[in-house]
Amino acid sequence: MRMNDVSAEPADVDLRPLSARSVVLSLLLGTHPPELPVKDLIRFVEPFGVGGSTLRAALSRMTAAGDLRRTDDAVYGLSDRLLARQHRQDEAVRPRTRAWRGDWEMVVVTATGRGPAARADLRTRLTSLRLAELREGVWLRPANLARPLPADLADTAQSYTARPDRPAPELAAALWPLATWSATARALLTRAAASRLPADLFTVFAAAVRHLLTDPVLPPELLPTDWPGDELRAAYAGYRAEMGDPAGIPYPD
Repeated sequence: MRMNDVSAEPADVDLRPLSARSVVLSLLLGTHPPELPVKDLIRFVEPFGVGGSTLRAALSRMTAAGDLRRTDDAVYGLSDRLLARQHRQDEAVRPRTRAWRGDWEMVVVTATGRGPAARADLRTRLTSLRLAELREGVWLRPANLARPLPADLADTAQSYTARPDRPAPELAAALWPLATWSATARALLTRAAASRLPADLFTVFAAAVRHLLTDPVLPPELLPTDWPGDELRAAYAGYRAEMGDPAGIPYPD
């Protein structure tokens, strides 16, 4: 049985301005393998109003900050830290799922004495795994993702397979703001359809990937009617296919 979506207010779309850094990272995060020579970067960033001197200054700052690595032949690529981010974003666009049989993943935080930074880092990790917090230290999601939990998570938490007594559609609606997510996705699709300039489309689809990172990827029977997750992914895939080069493959900064 599919539950009906509740009404949501019109969504504000997060369309961040494109700095030189955000354009470069978007290009490299959308390129496989994630590296480009300076001459190609200059050509790709020009439509976004980024000149050669501005680009070179941004590349220098990003290399010093550990965002990029530079080879001797002036090719820039993502650092190891951002390679992991690229993997997460690829997974957001093409999540791997399996048939859901009613089980839920449950992760219970067991570590104590952690400082605010460590707690915030763990919260970010669990959220990136598409888990939601039921109460402090207890995280859940339907067991429909074809991915293992990271092995090192056992240092701070224990994982279980659970069957909550609460009806699954009701629990999912309590854990995730499904109506709000859907409204924002619809707004992004509308903006993409109305955008005509390449830079505008690039910005819209960068926001779309940011939004897909927060998609809970629930089993269909737990989603509101007309859930737009697959539609937003298809629109992004169509945009990439139409553009056909790294300049048309935005990923969020």
